[in-house]
Amino acid sequence: MENTFGSLHYNAIGPYLKRQFGCRVAKLSLDGGFTCPNRDGTKGTGGCTFCSEDGSGRFTGPVSGQMRQLASKWPEDTKYIAYFQNFTGTYAPAGRLRSLWEEALSQPGCIGLAVATRPDCLPDDVLDLLSELNEKTFLWVELGLQTANEETADRFNRCWKNTDFEDAMRNLSTRGIKTVIHLILGLPGEDKRQVLSSAGYAARFQPFGIKLHMLHLMEGTVMGADYKKAPFPVLSRDEYVSLVCDVLERLPADITVHRVTGDAPRADLIAPLWTGDKRAVLRAIQQEFKRRGTWQGCLCYNQKD
Repeated sequence: MENTFGSLHYNAIGPYLKRQFGCRVAKLSLDGGFTCPNRDGTKGTGGCTFCSEDGSGRFTGPVSGQMRQLASKWPEDTKYIAYFQNFTGTYAPAGRLRSLWEEALSQPGCIGLAVATRPDCLPDDVLDLLSELNEKTFLWVELGLQTANEETADRFNRCWKNTDFEDAMRNLSTRGIKTVIHLILGLPGEDKRQVLSSAGYAARFQPFGIKLHMLHLMEGTVMGADYKKAPFPVLSRDEYVSLVCDVLERLPADITVHRVTGDAPRADLIAPLWTGDKRAVLRAIQQEFKRRGTWQGCLCYNQKD
């Protein structure tokens, strides 16, 4: 095997989309006005303990506003994927979802749709709608696994089981719908072995993509408040960078990588503060791959450690 990914050393989604569409493709983060069954009492209340009051939607907005922001940031020929990011993007009647998704897809320059959701919020009528749109546009569904360790998941109040995830992945795969799986690195109590186990579990489902994210401890979250009362260990930047490389080395090379670090509003970030310099983290990951002489997939048949 050899590194075919250049200086990045992994199969990043940006270059993949540029090859597919022949131009820069950006994700337009949209707010569909959703909530979550882990907040409204259907499954639980308060949400996952690391989740803020706006879900992951601090940087989201309505279609028109986000399009103006995109136009000011990227070249004129940039296309975009409408990304329903915050809270649970399928937690609504199928009729409302159709209206939201078709409106977004009808905008000039939109070449696809991405929907972030929970695995227990994909009823048959929503799956049928996704399948219908998948025949017409470039589409993927994102599922926040975060960890395959159910003891860890119970501690952060995930409120669904791995069997729900397995059912969702099977139902999406049967319909030919691409999936992207989220994993959080640095969850309290988890070590390298458990993180690699979660990554291996995710890879078993042959997803289209993966997102890796450092745990952000933020103001306004239960976990953030717990940390302020009794600080627990969080990963250093070097530890996180090493763990990202460990994970990607073991993932098949055809899995697209949608994130290797994440953003958090600096005013709300409690720890770890090094995550505020995203570019430095990205550079450190590339440098670590170069130092090791490795790349995504180079160890994907050797997952014994």
